[in-house]
Amino acid sequence: MSRETLDFEVRDAVAHLTLNRPDAANAIDLTLARELVRAAERCEEGDVRAVLVRGAGRMFCAGGDLASFAAAGDGLPALIRELADTLHEALARFARMDAPLVAAVNGAAAGAGMSLVVLCDFALAAESAKFAMAYTAAGLSPDGSSTWFLPRTIGVRRTKELMIANRRLSAAEAAEWGIVNRVVPDDALDAEAEKLARELAAGPTRSFGSVKRLLLASPEADLEAQLAAETDGIAAMSGTADGREGIAAFLEKRRPAFSGR
Repeated sequence: MSRETLDFEVRDAVAHLTLNRPDAANAIDLTLARELVRAAERCEEGDVRAVLVRGAGRMFCAGGDLASFAAAGDGLPALIRELADTLHEALARFARMDAPLVAAVNGAAAGAGMSLVVLCDFALAAESAKFAMAYTAAGLSPDGSSTWFLPRTIGVRRTKELMIANRRLSAAEAAEWGIVNRVVPDDALDAEAEKLARELAAGPTRSFGSVKRLLLASPEADLEAQLAAETDGIAAMSGTADGREGIAAFLEKRRPAFSGR
C-alpha cells in the first residue's frame, strides 16, 4: 500500500489509520482519497477486528484540499466529482465492514473531516477539538456521507444549523449533540482511543458487522423487511464460532473468548 498521504499499520488486530498531511491540515486530496480506498479494502480482511482513525499533527482533518481545487481551473468540477466518488467508495466500505471504526479527534474536524467522524462507529474527542461542516462557507455543498448520517444522528433542524448556518461546535457541544461519544483531556486522547479500539478488537467482529449493516438498512426499511433482516442476521450469527462461544460462555457463567470468526 502506498503511504504517501496515509500511514497504515495493523497491530494486534487493530488497523491504525493516520491521515498524514499535517502541513496541509490533513486535507483530503485525490491521492489521499485513493489511499483511503486501499486502506478500506485492507480493513475488510479477517485479521482486522477494529480500526483506529487519527490525524497527524495538530488537526484531525480540515476537509477537502481547497488548494488543489483552486489549482484545477476549469477542470474543477471533474476533479471534485472524481475526488468525491473515490472518497465515497472508501467510506461505503468502512460503513459496511465488520470491523468497527474509532475516530480519535484532535484539533479541527471540518468539512469531509467532520463527515468522516460522523461515519465512524465511535468517536472520542480531545477537549480542544472543534467541529464544523464549513461547506457552504466555501460556496459548496456537503459530501462524505454527512447528509445521510447527520440527520439520523442529530435531526434535520440541527443538521441545517451546521450545514447552512455553519455553526461551529466545541468538543463538549459535539458530545452533547451526540456527534462524539465522549470528550477526554488532550493528553489522554491517544491512550483512550487505543484502549477502546483494543476492547472492540477482542469482541465478536462478525456480530459487530451485522449490527452495523442492520442499522444502515433500518431507516429505509419497513417493519416487516427489517424484522426479516434481523431474523437473517441472528440466525447467521448463531452459526459462527463467536456465536457458539458467546452462548456457551453465558451458560457457563464465564467471560467469552471471541475469535472474530
